[in-house]
Parts: sequence; structure tokens; C-alpha cells
Amino acid sequence: MIEIDGSKLTTKATYQVATKEELVKISKIAEIRLKKCRKALDHIIKNQRFPIYGATTGLGALQKSDIPLEKAKLFQRNLIKSHAVGVGDFLSEEETRAVELVLANSFLKGYSGVNVGTVETIISMLNKKIYPLILEKGSVGASGDLQPLANLALVIIGEGEAFLGNKRISGAEALKKAGLQPIELDVKEGLSLINSTAVMSAIGALTIHYAKWLSKTAEIATAMSLESFKGSLEAFDDRIHLAKPHEGQIECAKNIKRLVAGSELVSPRSTVQDPYSFRCSPQVIGACLDAIGYAEKVVEIEINSTTDNPLIIAETHEVLRGGNFHGEAIAIAMDLLGIALAEIGNVSERRTAKLLDTNVNRDLPTFLIEEDPGFNHGLMVSQYTAAALVSENKILAHPASVDSIPTSATQEDHVSMGTIAARKARMILDNVEKVIAIELLCATQALGFRKKSRFGTGTRVALNVIRSRFKELKQDRVLYPDIVRIQKLIHHGILVEKVEEKIGKLD
Repeated sequence: MIEIDGSKLTTKATYQVATKEELVKISKIAEIRLKKCRKALDHIIKNQRFPIYGATTGLGALQKSDIPLEKAKLFQRNLIKSHAVGVGDFLSEEETRAVELVLANSFLKGYSGVNVGTVETIISMLNKKIYPLILEKGSVGASGDLQPLANLALVIIGEGEAFLGNKRISGAEALKKAGLQPIELDVKEGLSLINSTAVMSAIGALTIHYAKWLSKTAEIATAMSLESFKGSLEAFDDRIHLAKPHEGQIECAKNIKRLVAGSELVSPRSTVQDPYSFRCSPQVIGACLDAIGYAEKVVEIEINSTTDNPLIIAETHEVLRGGNFHGEAIAIAMDLLGIALAEIGNVSERRTAKLLDTNVNRDLPTFLIEEDPGFNHGLMVSQYTAAALVSENKILAHPASVDSIPTSATQEDHVSMGTIAARKARMILDNVEKVIAIELLCATQALGFRKKSRFGTGTRVALNVIRSRFKELKQDRVLYPDIVRIQKLIHHGILVEKVEEKIGKLD
């Protein structure tokens, strides 16, 4: 059971809830804050001291329209239905679970005026595996993730659709089967449910968790390729990296040295400098590690924030109108994450190309196939696939955050496109996992021609794990099933875990 209080949620905990189906509960302190804030909002509404945006007024360009108090609750229901206009595919089950978690957590600081029962319904949906059908396209990232979150909110009020037990059913039926009742929304609750960055933040949190595994796997692949290439360790000397002390660069160089420790294939010094894709791997992967770290910091702040508007200050009975729904911080972080992941793929594809090129690969057979070259093509075309993926990533890595299309009759005149940035980062991650999988296949095949030598402590473990899924290539065969199997090792962190069991945690 994971307890949430609005302040301590991590990307790791988000991953656990999303993929391991950990149960969630609200802390007692957070529950008190929710009740206190709602009581203050009810007092403000009762005394009618001033209009409250989204509660007693319309939204966006309609903010000057007054909503009569007798229609205020119906208005909350109406705005959810009017905003459910997303398109495209549905978010995956794990993404939907992450969204439910992040949305619930965003209310727990006690600034939104949402009732305890409404937050408890979201948590109950999560714990009982009710997954609203959230359409992934339609959010411009301000005011928050309006369209996708409206799909989630529909189920809360007994409308829309959801998956329950892998069956697509109506929201009302899903609640009934799970023993839950639809919520009659109170004043402002509908706006709070959709006026959030929960979708972009949830996708971002999961992508970062997988990116951390991917970056470690990239270091393992680099170490294996370095051995295959009979490369030099000179470029990984601590003194070089302390002279340019970027944290990620220093960590990457240390990790690769640990992975190849004890290897007979790498030389401590070399009279010939290795290609950049080998020699500069700490500088490239290290910079990407730093970018992933920055993105994680931003996301963890966001998933522990109130991303609503307006905010209710319970102590002073104030209503503050601002812009915490704006997803710019996430948008920039996700664009940076996408660029970093794309670069990990770019440098991996170059190492793959070097291993397959007899002009430079230091006595390895053509396209890593020894028998009947020409008749057999070996791993030649695997590099084509890697090239296609990194080329696609160059398009996907174009930043979404630099774009803005005004909405709501230009009242909302600058938007973040943060959800697009998060989805693009997720797509790039998937592509790069495949690119690294291809490098691992090539390095494993190459090391098969070096089997009389002693391998590194870490690379030997990785080689054995991959070999259990990838049979040595002696004759041409269909290779895409091998790529799929190795990608699973990367995506689920299996390869990293096996290596770390032997050599300890990679930095």
C-alpha cells in the first residue's frame, strides 16, 4: 500500500502503482486538508463575496458569463461533457493508472476545493482497476490536460466508457460492478478534475523511469561493443573526465570501466584513437544522463504540485487566480528528454555500423557472418532498421514546446503543448530501445568471434543473458523476433538487474 499526501510521490512510486498494481491510500493529514479547503470554499460561495472563476462564472473567453448558484452543480457536469472531445488512440492501462494516481495526488495539498469523496472515488477506481478510456490527442497543455482528463472525469460521474477486467463497458456499469457510486459534483469540482497537468506528468514520469533503465543498458551495450571492437580504455581515464567534470560524464566513464574490468580485449593504451562513438561515449551518454536527471527533477516537482486554477486559500478564505495549470515546465523537460534519448540512439547506431564495417572493425567478418558471406547477409540489414529509427527520432525530437496555438478566442493565448512533448518522448524511448537492442545483438554476435578471450566482469553477464534469447547467427534467418526479445530485456530492466547483481549498482 502506497500512501499519498501531495508531497512525496516519486517517479519510481508512480511506476510501481502503474505497472505493479500497488494499492494506494490517502494520508490522514491530506484528508484533513481537503475537508478544510472545501469548507472554506463553501463559505465563500455561501457569502457570495465575489465571482469565482469556473464555479460561478464560465470558462476561458466565457469568464464574464455568470452561472446562477442553482445551476452551478449542473454546470460542473456540463463542462466535463463539453470538454470530452479528444481523438486518437487510448492511453495504455499503465498510463491510465499513472494519470489516476497523479490527478488524485494533485488535490492533496488542499488548494482545489475538491471533496474527500471525489478524491476517494479516483483512488477506488485505481485500486479496483477501473480504467477510463482516455483519448491521447487533444491537449494543448494549457489549461492543463482538459480534453483527456474530461474522459476520466466522465466515468467519475457515471458517464463515458472504461475498461474493467479487459472489457470495454460504460462508465456507469464499471462503477456499479466495482461497488462504487457516481459522484454528484459540487461547485468547482468539475473544473478541478480537468484543469490539471496530470496526463503529461504521468506519461513523463513513466518515460523517465524507463529512460533510466535504457541509459544504463546503453552503457552495457557500449562496453560490449568496445570489447568487440578491441577498443582502448585510455579515453575512460578518470583524469580526463575530472578535467571536464560533468556529473553524467564522470559516472558513464566509471560504469563502462567497471563493466569491462578484467577483459583481455580492451587495451589500457592505444596508439590509434577509437572513433568518436566509442571514445566520446562518456561525453555523449553522460550529457544524456544529466538531461534525464533534470527531467526527473521537474516531473517530481510537478506530480507533487497543485496544478489547478483558481486556488482556494483556506486560512484566509481567498480565491487566487493564476496559471499553475500551464504545462511549460513539463513541456520543456519532455522535449529535452526526447532529445537526450534520441542522442543515445544516434551514437548507438554509429557503433553498430562500425561493428558491421570490415574497413574498420578490426578483423571481424563481413556483417558478422562467417559462413558464405554474400550468400548470407548476416546482420547487415539490422543496421538499416537502426538507421530508420534514429532518422525518425530526428523528426520526433523537434520540440513541441516552442509551438503555441491560441485557444478560447485568444483568451488562452500561449499554450505549452506539454502532452505532445511527453507522448513524443515516449515514442522516441520505444525507438531507442529497439536501436540499443540491435547494437546488443551485433555486439553479442561479434563477441562470439572473440570467445577465446576473457571478457569483462559485467559484459560477460550481459553476454550470457542475451545469448539465452539470441542464438548465434550462422545462417540467415528472420531476426525481428530476436530484436523483440532483447527489447523486453531493456524495457523491463532485466538486463540491467542481472548485470548489477554481479558488479553492483551502476551509477
